[in-house]
Amino acid sequence: MRVALFVTCVNDALHPSTGIATVRLLERLGVEVDFPEEQTCCGQPQFNTGYRRETAPLVRRTARAFAGYEYIVTPSGSCAAMVREHYPSLGEHTLGPRMYELTEFLTDVLGTVEVGAYFPYTVTYHPSCHGLRSLRLGDRPVRLLRAVRGLTLRELPGAEECCGFGGTFAVKNPDVSAAMGLDKVGNAAATGATVLCGADNSCLLHLGGIIRRRREPLLPLHLAEILAATEEHPYRPPRAWAGATARPSAVPERRP
Repeated sequence: MRVALFVTCVNDALHPSTGIATVRLLERLGVEVDFPEEQTCCGQPQFNTGYRRETAPLVRRTARAFAGYEYIVTPSGSCAAMVREHYPSLGEHTLGPRMYELTEFLTDVLGTVEVGAYFPYTVTYHPSCHGLRSLRLGDRPVRLLRAVRGLTLRELPGAEECCGFGGTFAVKNPDVSAAMGLDKVGNAAATGATVLCGADNSCLLHLGGIIRRRREPLLPLHLAEILAATEEHPYRPPRAWAGATARPSAVPERRP
């Protein structure tokens, strides 16, 4: 099977390790992955801010970049939702049915939750709003995490609540955004997990800033990087991670 990777501009610019992990994971499962170099931004920031005219050229460019591919896979629920929900209103109807968020592709197309992953840490999962409400991913990400060897999964209190990022919402309403993020990080820290997992790096970028300022022993990490890790090629946590010295799957001491 051959697919195109829609890496998204956020991952390309700020989290390239997520794109690399997605390719490693898919190739390990026997999928051939192409990377159309013409791809850029899907236009979501412009569209959500009301600049529909400025969005249209990006929509056309994205359609050209992924023409001819039966499956387009992206490690981003928000960008997948943009293509599915809003591209038709901008005249593009062909991409939506071919666009799959990563966990959808694994469970619905490849038909598996057992991907051969090994990740010996305690994890709690934050479902992003686009994945939860727009794509209706349901328990797909959680089923994938439960199948990872060595992983201990802790339920996140208030999981369905927004983290407060919301793209330009965080810029226009910074105080509300920060307060929502503090609630989310507080709930995550209370689980005793050492890793806060998500399927959208935009949310994890927001939450990661709060985690650093609060000096919580939590590592914000995209689901793809967990699923790409194996016993032969384990995940290497960053040295700066406060929980990096914790025993795998152990609850670290909380800082005062």
